[in-house]
Amino acid sequence: MSKVIIVGGVAGGMSAATRLRRLDEQAEIIVFEKGPYVSFANCGLPYYVSGEIEDRDQLLVQTPEALYNRFRLDVRPHHEVVSIDAENKKVTVEHNGEVLTESYDKLILSPGAKPFVPPIEGIKEAENIYTLRNVPDLDKIMKRIDNKNPKKAVVIGAGYIGIEMAENLKHRGMEVVLVEKVPQILPTLDEEMAASIESELEEKGVKVLTSQSAVAFKDKGKRVILEDGSELGTDMTVMSVGVKPENSLAESAGIALGLRGGILVDEKYETNISDIYAVGDAIIVKNQVTGDDALISLASPANRQGRQVADVIMGMKRENKGSIGTAIVRAFGLTAASTGLSERMAKSNGLNVATVHALGKDHAGYYPGATDVTLKLVFNPNDGTLYGAQGVGEKGIDKRIDILSTAIKAGLKVQDLPELEFTYAPPFGSAKDPVNMIGYAALNIIEGLSDSVQWHELNNELEKGSVLLDVRSEAELKEFGRFPDSINIPLNDLRDRVDKLDKNTSYVISCRSGQRSYIGERLLKQLGYKVKNLDGAFALYQTVKPEEIEHV
Repeated sequence: MSKVIIVGGVAGGMSAATRLRRLDEQAEIIVFEKGPYVSFANCGLPYYVSGEIEDRDQLLVQTPEALYNRFRLDVRPHHEVVSIDAENKKVTVEHNGEVLTESYDKLILSPGAKPFVPPIEGIKEAENIYTLRNVPDLDKIMKRIDNKNPKKAVVIGAGYIGIEMAENLKHRGMEVVLVEKVPQILPTLDEEMAASIESELEEKGVKVLTSQSAVAFKDKGKRVILEDGSELGTDMTVMSVGVKPENSLAESAGIALGLRGGILVDEKYETNISDIYAVGDAIIVKNQVTGDDALISLASPANRQGRQVADVIMGMKRENKGSIGTAIVRAFGLTAASTGLSERMAKSNGLNVATVHALGKDHAGYYPGATDVTLKLVFNPNDGTLYGAQGVGEKGIDKRIDILSTAIKAGLKVQDLPELEFTYAPPFGSAKDPVNMIGYAALNIIEGLSDSVQWHELNNELEKGSVLLDVRSEAELKEFGRFPDSINIPLNDLRDRVDKLDKNTSYVISCRSGQRSYIGERLLKQLGYKVKNLDGAFALYQTVKPEEIEHV
């Protein structure tokens, strides 16, 4: 009978423990968890703050008693493993002031990650600064809310957790300011895709400050000083500027570390020390798109890794293939999701990059309740390799990004996207799904049928002498606004009014979404005109640069 010790529960550790039991009824399995809860829904924590999740117990997925009754697991909360004796295969554990040792045959580390808290002036003296990573963190936040009834809150860091906290604190009735150091929120998305989420936050009353960071806390945290010298009054501040691997135990044991202190493991999750394995947020994985080392702190990969390491220990053939970082967030009425590489990341990796945007509906447009779905695809324009995708909209974003994530993981290419078959009935989708449509649009670029201009390239094209041709109707221009210094010929009139155009002039053609302008592009090119299509067209451009749109 083998003895397996697991350090840390939650996603990775508990997945490993329960899988081990299903594979080996005789194994002795001990789980040491330094905190009070060995299995909880950390992704659900922000929603308890607002009351959207009403019962705190709903966040506690399993208890030690339940895990023993079902799996005969020896789960020990409030037990912190403080050292590893790899030579003698023993761990030293502290519990309630006592020290004990346990031997092991196999050791699995699942310590997770901890919030990164920068050494900001005055942060140690502050009495109202919080992080949110586990249930005790949540309890501290709720105690502050219940006892102090805060009216103003500052959230520092506009990643996924920061946005979720801003939303849920606003739902609690607080005045919320969201501060992000880089020029946009949601840095894993590209700027134009994050812009809709920023607008939604602002419309719902969350003040968003980008290109700003906190440089000091004054009055025990009641005043936040920003880098431009301005200050924010706050009753509570939530720090959400990222996480870093919890690596102290591994480092002290001589386990090799790598990128940003992450634990190095091989394709079988084994560390440089024999019979010691590691999974979860603390380990370095391979980004499956680039092959580079990466730290990807997400629940789905951690659960998969826990199951796989159990299989490896039991002699089954499993391989740590890495991850592509698929994630999603809700901000009030909008959803944003991404998978794989952003355009910015792909270019920084030196890849040959093209991008295309597609605007569709979450289900058939003629069926009531259809809402916009905006997708972005990042790909190789030579061979169609898929690098990444992003989506924003009210509904159906999860479905599309899950599909595109699966396509990337499966090694599909742009050419395969039009071939994908989806369930279709008017309440559920469209006969030509947005995923099919973005595949068609990308294929047009690969095959040279369309030449695109990105939103950030438009002004440069116009400065070089190109003219913007808008093929929307006059009614659309009046209702939604128009590009300055553009000419307007509605698409249906284009053939009859083509003599108004000059074959010696280069045109950038636009409509609302890019579909009509593509039709216009094909028409004009066949007549000998020089034309490029504004990718994403007016709908995308006005989202990123609303100040440049003229309204009559």
